[in-house]
Amino acid sequence: MSKVPARPHAIEKPAPSRGTRWLVLIIIGVACYGGYYAFDYIGPLAPLLSRQLHFSNTDIGLLQAVYSLPNIVAMLVCGVIIDRLGTRKSLSIFAVLIFIGLMVTALTPRLGIMVLGRLFVGSGGEALALTANVGVARWFWHDELSLAYGLRGSAARLGSLSAQTSPAWATHAYTYWRWPLLLGVAFGALCLLGTALYWLIDTRGERKFSLGHSARTTKIPFREIFRFNRSFWLIAALCFTFYGCIFPFETFGQKFLIQARNLSPQSAALLIGMEPFFSLVGMPIFGLLVDRYARRSLLMMFGSLLIVPVFPMLAFTNIDPVIPLAMMGVAFALVPAVMWPALVYVVEKSRLGLANGMLDSVQQLGLVVINLLIGWANDHWLASAQNAAGYRPGLCMFTAVAVLAVIIAFALWRIERGPSAHGLETITTGM
Repeated sequence: MSKVPARPHAIEKPAPSRGTRWLVLIIIGVACYGGYYAFDYIGPLAPLLSRQLHFSNTDIGLLQAVYSLPNIVAMLVCGVIIDRLGTRKSLSIFAVLIFIGLMVTALTPRLGIMVLGRLFVGSGGEALALTANVGVARWFWHDELSLAYGLRGSAARLGSLSAQTSPAWATHAYTYWRWPLLLGVAFGALCLLGTALYWLIDTRGERKFSLGHSARTTKIPFREIFRFNRSFWLIAALCFTFYGCIFPFETFGQKFLIQARNLSPQSAALLIGMEPFFSLVGMPIFGLLVDRYARRSLLMMFGSLLIVPVFPMLAFTNIDPVIPLAMMGVAFALVPAVMWPALVYVVEKSRLGLANGMLDSVQQLGLVVINLLIGWANDHWLASAQNAAGYRPGLCMFTAVAVLAVIIAFALWRIERGPSAHGLETITTGM
């Protein structure tokens, strides 16, 4: 009887080369740059919408909140989609949604149609950011993970910075409400370009290299969707409170600085742009430090503590707003640089898409609630250039949320120093 020849052992694929990994990161960054511009361009447009289209603070809050509204549930679905379809197909689908939404938003001055467009942008924008996180983990899980997340975040913040400062560098566009929206469409096209390039290089890389997250064919039982540990849920609660202070403030920050601090639109745009600028510069630095020295939960607590005094300083003092906004900018660089890569250590790799989706769902819930709450507060207390004190109740609400973020971060730090720790305080990666 003849023997069946033994199968040769499968050849183990090498880790991606450093040059290829960084090329992938640049391409992901291009997609995120366009996507985050689409998220942040409503805040700078708010004074123009009030003046030319007579939108109220509640209307403007709705335009920003509706970006997040579908994502409270959709991010869970997106996490499952990423785990089932993989990053290439997911990025492409979500970039197309962003582009369609940007076009719809620019069609008409009718609030209902603009809200519909923002729904599309939100459905694609947060999902694209979520997929980008998984894509970074897919290529960098061998090494330099936090640094890569930080640089991915820098690209996103550059998109936010471009949007927040657009009244300064695209002054002529801000003479008519539709022109800034058409500028957003151009950035949406850039997002599409980035996702197309990622498809090409990831397809080639999958054949040559050992990559992290891959599409899975097995279904995830419903009971597994919410099965995460305490550290994960505390990170999710911190995500709710921390981002609930940052992005809703950006929605109304330029109006506040113009009306309560008597700044020009260009100066207000540059000041609010400090937040994404600090994040752009600081996230890679903090990511590098975390890769080398860990202390992730301690750093999240410190970053949360930084934003507590920001809102009282703006509401009740005459301190130059550069100081509190610089503090917020440092916090905005530190906490996200640590928070998102921390998921890699507290959840299984096969559930990374779902975990990112859950975290983003919680974040979006916070943005919906707090955007609507602050918009209502500013209208209820008649915040305006004639009544600058009307902004104080909303700023006090921000302060309360910031204090809650510190308490949550402290609880996470306590757990990660005990027997149930997942290595957030101790795991370092080689450089």
